[in-house]
Amino acid sequence: MLDVIKLVKVNKSFGGLHVLKDVDLEVAEGEKLVIIGPSGSGKSTTVRCMNFLEEPTSGEVYINGELLTHKNKTQIVRSSIAMVFQQFNLYPHKTVLENLTLAPIKLQKVPKAEAEERAFKYLDIVGLREKANSYPTTLSGGQQQRVAIARALCSRAKIILFDEPTSALDPETVQEVLDVMIRLASEKNITMVIVTHEMGFARQVADRVIFMDDGRIIEQGPPEHFFTNPTEERTKAFLSKILR
Repeated sequence: MLDVIKLVKVNKSFGGLHVLKDVDLEVAEGEKLVIIGPSGSGKSTTVRCMNFLEEPTSGEVYINGELLTHKNKTQIVRSSIAMVFQQFNLYPHKTVLENLTLAPIKLQKVPKAEAEERAFKYLDIVGLREKANSYPTTLSGGQQQRVAIARALCSRAKIILFDEPTSALDPETVQEVLDVMIRLASEKNITMVIVTHEMGFARQVADRVIFMDDGRIIEQGPPEHFFTNPTEERTKAFLSKILR
């Protein structure tokens, strides 16, 4: 199976802080990969290096077999990758519909009518068609994150990166976002890389779970093995705290 994402000996430093340390990682086409670990372990930085929101200090990133560089990153990322952030990143002065159609119209040159048809399709998927003409500030956090997921889908990207998409949400709205992501995970042709603290969700949707600590991948495996029979002591210690 084709590896749509490949990281080779990726290092990332911020000043004197060495955040990623020789990270090697391959993600197969259609795979649902979940990355877990303590705060500061390098999870989000790993995902942000995949689309060059953070350029590695050293090492290589390949998307669909093509090496990402400073020169070609915009073209490759726009055509292949969408991202859902912790804080939604919606334009507050634009309606939900305008948020969803902006990139297809401006960047992909999709006709407005087609872009709006696409937007309504994905608003139906996330259950928010009736909010098309609302502004983000009038929506709950969970609704805003569902809009952000719909926006990612509107790009028609085959790779979607999720950086702790429920961490900024009220506990009552977390499940509505996870339900949308669970539905999305059933799509075989979409590759998902998800940084999350939601272990139940990871068990349910992941093809593979990766545990990171101190900038390194410590352990990985299918969820049925990872959560019941981890081999590394650091993994066991982490899971014992969060699965109590």
